[in-house]
Amino acid sequence: MKKHVVVIFPHPDDESFGVAGTISKFRAEGVPVTYLCGTLGEMGRNMGSPIIANRESMPEIRKQELINACNELDIDLQMLGYRDKTLEFEDREEVAKRLKSILEALEPHLVITHYPGHAIHPDHDALGAAAIRAIEMMDPKKRPTVWADAITTTRYEDLGKPDVVIDTSDYFDKKMAAIMAHQSQAKGILGNFKGQAPTEKDLKEVAKTALGKEEYYTWQFDN
Repeated sequence: MKKHVVVIFPHPDDESFGVAGTISKFRAEGVPVTYLCGTLGEMGRNMGSPIIANRESMPEIRKQELINACNELDIDLQMLGYRDKTLEFEDREEVAKRLKSILEALEPHLVITHYPGHAIHPDHDALGAAAIRAIEMMDPKKRPTVWADAITTTRYEDLGKPDVVIDTSDYFDKKMAAIMAHQSQAKGILGNFKGQAPTEKDLKEVAKTALGKEEYYTWQFDN
């Protein structure tokens, strides 16, 4: 199986806030990475600070931000075209079959997705579950390894400690550049970590404190 990492998340910015350090590490090692992005995040609450978008302009803005972030990370991008905040209502088997077809064409050795039930947002849980189902349906001899990203506050209590921990220190500038490519979201999300709107000066420190490590659980299939 060739070296190729596929990341499957539902929203623009999930890749940057969640796994950009891991992505950057793989790219530094020469491993290709493809991002399968489920939606354009058009129902996102953050419209920028100051306001830079409205509900009509948000999809195109977030699409361009996603493209910019993927360019920063030097990764391929495939947009799946689902509607934001509706993935939980999609037929999971149909989504899984579509993902299976894409994965069989890409032949990754590793897939990174959200840990179903431990990903906070319904879109995260739904696409993570569909991704894992897609891989479950694959020939066991051709299945990629799955790293599942759990982000609930009770993940250690519920799941134990993750078995994969990536220190992003050496790649944090690249991760920060990808985060800041999502201009409509970055300040608002980082402000949530701090409890207030961060200034330009401390944005990086807020991000490094909250997002300095990236952790995963290796998903175990029955066969």
